[in-house]
Amino acid sequence: MANELPFESRLVEMKSKIEELQKFGTEKQIDFTDEIAKLQQKYEALEDELYGSLTAIQKMQIARHPSRPTTIDFINAICTDFIELHGDRMYANDLAIVGGVAKLGGIPVTVIGHQKGKDTKDNIARNFGSPHPEGYRKALRLMQQADKFGRPIITFLDTKGAFPGAAAEERGVGESIARCLFGMAQFRVPIVVVVIGEGGSGGALALGVGNRVLMLEHAVYSALTPEGAASILYKDASKAGEMAEVMKITAQDLLRLETIDEIIPEPRGGAHRNPERQAEIVKSAVWKHLQELLPLSGEELVADRYEKFRKIGKFTYLQDAVELV
Repeated sequence: MANELPFESRLVEMKSKIEELQKFGTEKQIDFTDEIAKLQQKYEALEDELYGSLTAIQKMQIARHPSRPTTIDFINAICTDFIELHGDRMYANDLAIVGGVAKLGGIPVTVIGHQKGKDTKDNIARNFGSPHPEGYRKALRLMQQADKFGRPIITFLDTKGAFPGAAAEERGVGESIARCLFGMAQFRVPIVVVVIGEGGSGGALALGVGNRVLMLEHAVYSALTPEGAASILYKDASKAGEMAEVMKITAQDLLRLETIDEIIPEPRGGAHRNPERQAEIVKSAVWKHLQELLPLSGEELVADRYEKFRKIGKFTYLQDAVELV
């Protein structure tokens, strides 16, 4: 297993034993078929046990896996005729956000998303998927173009958050995020959002105002990273696991809270284990929701989006806690 995660060590050890036994049997011409079959059964049982009871922090580790499919991977796998568009027409082209025009099932769409790198050099070029203001202004420009020409918008969320450096603040990162939120609330075309990895803070939410919000099974979505929350509350980033449970960052938590609309299943072990299969599942889910949204008028789409976000939130009232006079 390449790039195994810390909690997968038992699986790696068992897999290694199976491979060693297979190799030894081949070299010595000994039949270990029964023994290998038993070990394989134990391996699969361990997989079921492990991936069936993942903690929030373990899901976050899967969401951050370096081999996890990125926005470009999904666009190339589920769309055809993709033409990437660049720049915000104001300052620069931010590689941390990619987007352009493509076809999904023969229908022209605009696709946009955060883009992390595949290696160190690529990550540096893409600022580890943390956009500057010009990235959000590019995204808004492409969405305005989609709205003008009646193209559905599909966004992919995968970032720890917008870049927090001084240069981003000087160029108005907060304002650029706010304009994306304001724009997405008013566009008269269907918007489907897919959280494919880590949806962090306003940097993710800037592309997250959709008629439908979907999440991959092991993706996470939160106002702040668990490490950041632990550093603020406990002055100790090592308490990230504890914070991850409290913050309710997993797809399962957010579906229960009605913050998202659907969980997209992942291959066992995560999307990086079978990217091709994962792309097929994502395409099917996105297409299903687009078919439901396409018949709606512009006014209905805006109203649908408004109602969706207005109803998010759970409140508990303590009876007799406050006496109203």
